[in-house]
Amino acid sequence: MILELLIVLAALYVGSRYGSLALGAISGIGLAILVFGFGLKPGTPPTDVIYIIIAAVTCAGILQASGGMDWMIQVAEKMLRKHPDHITFLAPLCTFFLTVLVGTGHVVYTLMPIICDIALKKGIRPERPCGVASVASQVGITCSPIAAAVVAFMTISNANGYNVAIPQILMVTIPSCLCGLMAAAAASYKRGLDLEKDPEFQKRLADPETFQYMYGSTATTLDKRITKEAKGSVYVFLTALLVIVAFACVQFFVDKETLKTITRIPKMNIVIQIVMISAAALMIIFFKSSPKKAVAGAVWQSGMVAVVAIYGIAWLADTYFSNYMETMQAALQGIVARYPWSIAFVFFLVSVLINSQGAVVVAMLPLAYKLGIAGPVLLGVLPSVYGYFFIPNYPSDIATVNFDRSGTTVIGKYLLNHSFMMPGLICVTVSTIVGYLITNVLFAGYFASFAS
Repeated sequence: MILELLIVLAALYVGSRYGSLALGAISGIGLAILVFGFGLKPGTPPTDVIYIIIAAVTCAGILQASGGMDWMIQVAEKMLRKHPDHITFLAPLCTFFLTVLVGTGHVVYTLMPIICDIALKKGIRPERPCGVASVASQVGITCSPIAAAVVAFMTISNANGYNVAIPQILMVTIPSCLCGLMAAAAASYKRGLDLEKDPEFQKRLADPETFQYMYGSTATTLDKRITKEAKGSVYVFLTALLVIVAFACVQFFVDKETLKTITRIPKMNIVIQIVMISAAALMIIFFKSSPKKAVAGAVWQSGMVAVVAIYGIAWLADTYFSNYMETMQAALQGIVARYPWSIAFVFFLVSVLINSQGAVVVAMLPLAYKLGIAGPVLLGVLPSVYGYFFIPNYPSDIATVNFDRSGTTVIGKYLLNHSFMMPGLICVTVSTIVGYLITNVLFAGYFASFAS
């Protein structure tokens, strides 16, 4: 059992070192060793979650191809440039809500250079808004109605007798994550030396070539022309989100027997797929969105990489845990019964390894339910599935370092002393505590009532 666990961890570690598609592909090697080498019974691939990700990413990719995301970025940029003094608080709010709307954190690559530019031109140390904004772009994943992590939590919870719907999940994750982000932004407000007191920055400033590099251009999207088709695509996309939330509310608040009598609405995983694919089709037909351009875009490509990662990682984890469930229950039952919230540490540590919140939920949530942890506890600690800021190898963090022309946003000499560690730890810690308080203290009866 221990040897097989080491094989699982080795596959995750090697996959994370190669990144991208390797996360899922190398998990396949681990799966092959467990099944063919050790004779374990194969687990079940997370097909429902994968189908939803494909539908949502296709819709978001078509939105990007239409120019709709450029319009959303422009709206955010106008607000940031109007209030540059408050960029340390406003920048993470912008990246957070962009992720909430689109379902992926990769949408922020266009906005991040703008955040750096505004801070630098205002004389604010760019590390302050950039570090927390990069964290915010990933925290928003557990707050998006079309993100894999949220949909997977709902699907797996319903299968385990905790009939929570997407609106109820967002009632917990959005306020808790916003509290965490504001705490991280407050801690970042005076972080590091002011630019005029930073000897490293002043040394760079003294070099004419470096000065020109830092101040000689302006990163902006305000010069982009936004077409009527781009705006129309945004309206279609936002309408699709509202339709999904409306279906979720109907299915949750209407009595189940009444619902069977008056309608034939399918399960939410099917609803999300139908609505997202239909919205993508409407954008193509009526607003001239290019499918070829969508496939070449960053949102679609990063989404498909996530599909492969979740496919391989979750199948590998399910194979291992399903074969040793009785042993794990016997070993962990006492700890889980006394400290059920401790599962948050497990979620966080697994996320450090596999760089995907959706994969953490798909791989670890079934185990948590089988260990007897109550649904409200798991919902409360859902923000803890974001831990991949810990080792700064995620694309959004690396890109943010490169976008900051001032050189203040860094990956430190000792790897872990980087610009994202402090805001990441504060945000996840505060978010998890607030989420747990909401579901298990303040509104314990309400969230416990979802159990069948």
